[in-house]
Amino acid sequence: MTMMSHKNTAIANNALVVWAKNPLLIALLLIIALLAVGNFLSPGFASLDQILRLSIVAALLGIVAAGQNLVILGGREGIDLSVGGVVSLAAVLAGNVMDGSNANIIPAILTCLAAGGFIGLLNGVGITIFGIPPLVMTLGMLGVLQGLLVVIRNGIPSGLSAPALASFVTQPFLLGLPGIIWLWLGVGVLMAFMLTRTSFGYRIYAIGSNENAAFMAGIPVKTIRILLFAFSGMFAAVAGICILGYSGSSFANVGDRYMLSSIIAVVLGGTALAGGTGAYTGTMAGAFLLVLMQSILTTLNMGEAGRQIIFGSTLLILLLFYGRSKALRG
Repeated sequence: MTMMSHKNTAIANNALVVWAKNPLLIALLLIIALLAVGNFLSPGFASLDQILRLSIVAALLGIVAAGQNLVILGGREGIDLSVGGVVSLAAVLAGNVMDGSNANIIPAILTCLAAGGFIGLLNGVGITIFGIPPLVMTLGMLGVLQGLLVVIRNGIPSGLSAPALASFVTQPFLLGLPGIIWLWLGVGVLMAFMLTRTSFGYRIYAIGSNENAAFMAGIPVKTIRILLFAFSGMFAAVAGICILGYSGSSFANVGDRYMLSSIIAVVLGGTALAGGTGAYTGTMAGAFLLVLMQSILTTLNMGEAGRQIIFGSTLLILLLFYGRSKALRG
């Protein structure tokens, strides 16, 4: 009986350790703790209305992070630094195509998706066909996009959101929730289904876990990696359209804040930077957690510079942690 008792205790302890190391659980616990801290600093911070406003902002980040999540899952140090530029470009394109008219929403969406997908395709081709490191390729693309936007708009707000888009993003759509929240939930369902129920998702994990073994198994590694970057560009474009609806107009640098934030959200959600491990549900929690952190720093009257220092430091700590716990795969 004593031996059996010790065995059961050991099993229970192991299960507890597994739960304690669950990134999604950790993120959810941190969200609860930060809501309590925020409410202590500013009564009403954890109200339903405030949580809803934070969720809208988190949805914008979470949609960008969906593409970033796919690229990182694919391994080989696959980080897309061009997402900020794609978000800005999509917001400018959408605003100019819509020009305040509901009739132009569909053409604007198609234009932005095509542009985002094409930019991602260029990133993927440069990385897989020409062997350019992902950090170098996507950072270079970001510079091209930023320069292009400055030349075109010179920092001046451009274009107008269609009223229907603004209502979709900011006003109750279904069951009291704005459309952007439902869109984000739809992205979550789509990502979960693709990653866990399709051969394409299985191949992403296989490539991220061991690229050489995946290649030997007949998986088209280069094609899939190109598609991952194309998807990243398209998700960033969708976010750019929604940001236009949220703000009403677009600036040339409106997407800059999403470059680092999308990476941090993915890692906070438990996706290994080495690739092959992680899920988008964790990334969704990571996005909300990051937005919550931003809101608390704003409540403390911390400036943009201070917030950027904290975000950069957080990313460095996460990089060090994952670099020590799991070697990057070749």
